Amino acid sequence: MIALWIIIGIVVIVALFFWATYNGLITLRVRVDEAWSDITVQLKRRLDLIPNLVETVKGYAKHEKTVFEDVTAARANALNAQGVKATADAENQFEGALKSLFAVAEAYPDLKASQNFTDLQQQLVDTEDKIQASRRFYNGGVRDLNTRIQTFPSNVVAGMFGFKIREFFQLGEDEEKAAEQPVDVKF
Repeated sequence: MIALWIIIGIVVIVALFFWATYNGLITLRVRVDEAWSDITVQLKRRLDLIPNLVETVKGYAKHEKTVFEDVTAARANALNAQGVKATADAENQFEGALKSLFAVAEAYPDLKASQNFTDLQQQLVDTEDKIQASRRFYNGGVRDLNTRIQTFPSNVVAGMFGFKIREFFQLGEDEEKAAEQPVDVKF
């Protein structure tokens, strides 16, 4: 009789382990999906601001046509990107196009003094901050999920139920190389 109770106890402990591990993995997966949703909302917000910004700059810098075309093309690529890697690559290209747009704006003092341009620029800065926070939250969730999927004994449960490793939202190759270089400060 004691042996039966021991076997029942072991079965209950194993079942509780599987139940708790599975639910923990589901919770982490939902957090990662939520974080990805937050990123896409902020990226959409930024992409929605860009046409207004481009139109404002166009009024002052009519001969800078290629910059506007590059921003428009980069925006379209970002809107059509699917998946984490493709979205990260498109966003990195888009950020480069935005830098060109702001470089054009620097050449026009009247534009920099425009209240509309200043408001749009502030909204864009605010959105960029939110995107960075969303990326950190997403990458933290991916880190936690990937750790649970790869560590024993939860990797057994993850393998049984088909949990997959998620990609981090990372810088593109060009941005990584630039980030590794020391900053050149000139006075």
